[in-house]
Amino acid sequence: MDKENTSLVKLTWFDKIFKPQVITLANGHSTLRRRSRTPLIVALLAIAIFLSLKATRFDFTVIISRFNELLKLFTQLFHPKWSFFDKVTGPLVDTIKMSILGTVIGCALALPVAVLSSTNINKSHVIVSVFRFILALIRTLPTLVIALVCALVFGLGTFAGTLAISIFTFGIVAKMLYESIETIDMGPFEAMEAMGANKFQAFWAACVPQILPVYLSHSLYCFEMNIRASAILGYVGAGGLGITINERIGWRDYNGLGMVLLTLFVVVVAIEFFSEYLRKKLS
Repeated sequence: MDKENTSLVKLTWFDKIFKPQVITLANGHSTLRRRSRTPLIVALLAIAIFLSLKATRFDFTVIISRFNELLKLFTQLFHPKWSFFDKVTGPLVDTIKMSILGTVIGCALALPVAVLSSTNINKSHVIVSVFRFILALIRTLPTLVIALVCALVFGLGTFAGTLAISIFTFGIVAKMLYESIETIDMGPFEAMEAMGANKFQAFWAACVPQILPVYLSHSLYCFEMNIRASAILGYVGAGGLGITINERIGWRDYNGLGMVLLTLFVVVVAIEFFSEYLRKKLS
């Protein structure tokens, strides 16, 4: 293109600061070659990292000087106290119970709320906005904060941990599920409504078969997360392995802590393999 046409090219703020290079082609026409943004991005990233290091007072020399202590800690962790296994099984079972029950309750509550939060099913923008706001509010709260509040209200123990997991699961599954519902084929739903079915009948017959595999997959994924999350809820008095982990750290019994972490690792890996198998079957 000629010089008149080069002026018609829409320039961004970057192009106005870093002027594009005008290149004359062999046929006499000219074109613009925009400057690369990579140097600017690298410079901004470097500045952000530098400011972050200053703000957090991050110091590599501390890491290097304390590296031997880290090796000693890992040495003890990787030599677990096998005799401590009997004291791990009880809290481990509590952790699994909390995860299972909390996941079931949260997923059961998430299904109707996800339907009411879907714009292609629920045409009321007010109701959709209210439910989405509630879900967004729940997701902003970390599981430990929810567990702490539940422990203060309902007392210490696994009941508070189960409630915390239920609330966390409810927020996550409902969010993922209503996004999945909004991508389904609404043709069968509309056809059943045209034939005289009410919204519930049309949704149950036309939409549930489409979202059921996704719903179960989301539930299994949340169950995996809850196993890991419930292991630390004991820090705020919500029962489970967290209490044992906190005790071992307090007593500097890192060999016992290694036994706890090893048992938890085996259980989590086994559950993840089982969930992955089920998700493949569902898909």
